[in-house]
Amino acid sequence: MDQQNVEKLFTQIDEMATAISEGLNITYLEGVTEALDILYQGQVFEDYPEKLQVDIRNKWLGFNKNHYENEEIRKAIQLATLKGMKGVTQQQHLLTPDAVATFIGFLTGKLTEFHQGSIRLFDPVCGSGNLLTAILNGTDKDIVPYGSEVDDSLIQLAVVQANLQKHNIEFFHQDSLQPFLLEPVDVVTADLPVGYYPDDAQAEKYELKAGEGHSYAHHLLIEQSLTYLKEGGYGIFVVPNFLFESDQAQQLQRYLRDHAHIIGMLQLPEDLFKKEKFARSVFIVQKKKEGTKPPKQALLVKLPSFSSPEKTSNVISQVNDWFSDYHSGKL
Repeated sequence: MDQQNVEKLFTQIDEMATAISEGLNITYLEGVTEALDILYQGQVFEDYPEKLQVDIRNKWLGFNKNHYENEEIRKAIQLATLKGMKGVTQQQHLLTPDAVATFIGFLTGKLTEFHQGSIRLFDPVCGSGNLLTAILNGTDKDIVPYGSEVDDSLIQLAVVQANLQKHNIEFFHQDSLQPFLLEPVDVVTADLPVGYYPDDAQAEKYELKAGEGHSYAHHLLIEQSLTYLKEGGYGIFVVPNFLFESDQAQQLQRYLRDHAHIIGMLQLPEDLFKKEKFARSVFIVQKKKEGTKPPKQALLVKLPSFSSPEKTSNVISQVNDWFSDYHSGKL
């Protein structure tokens, strides 16, 4: 991957998105989606004002998607998306940090190391598709990907991002706590939004509904993920560090004891988060299946700063050793 290519492509997307945003009186993030669609389609949309069409053609000249690697495209789109989200989106709509997305891809590979055939992978809160495409770009496994997102702007961005990177992802534009027309999958990955779910009537259908008041969306999404996991499948969730300290934590623990094995909890580096209350961990579970059992020793790790290569390498080595023992049945 060439960082100069990332910067060059970001500049082109940024200039196009800014011009489109101002010319059509839409948000910058919507302008990013329009710009990416133009780059993918290879033509400026004819319903644009003539002056804007000329401006975009001038900014678009020289682009050839075949000159960029997928990761260069993803990272450039990520930079533009971050700019578009700054100050205008809710906390739960923030992008998964790049290092975290790469790390989740690594864990997905480790969990499915001996999986036979294609791997069905689902992200029920895929946002702009950054986590999904990061996983796809980092593996040579045969993955059949699915994603769901309720936000109009983000799902449109996810679609054009997948198109530009030539990933065939099936997307659902819906509330991810509503039923899906989806056969069970092998892996669910999700950077879970934290907060209350406002639809109490829908929450009533879940075991993890609150006794009174609103239910936690992140709890319900864990249950929904397990519903659409195959028996023996894995869930990899980015969760708040206080997941098992909240007022509904005991209910969540009971649910997990009944339906899943806890595989591990990996605390993400603190320097990834502006405030301690936003700190997150990667929580791994396996849906119960006849013959499966929890590891004798769960994978419990506090990750060092990703900016410290030596410390990170040591921890990754320990994680690799753990997975070797896990797959061999020693754990």
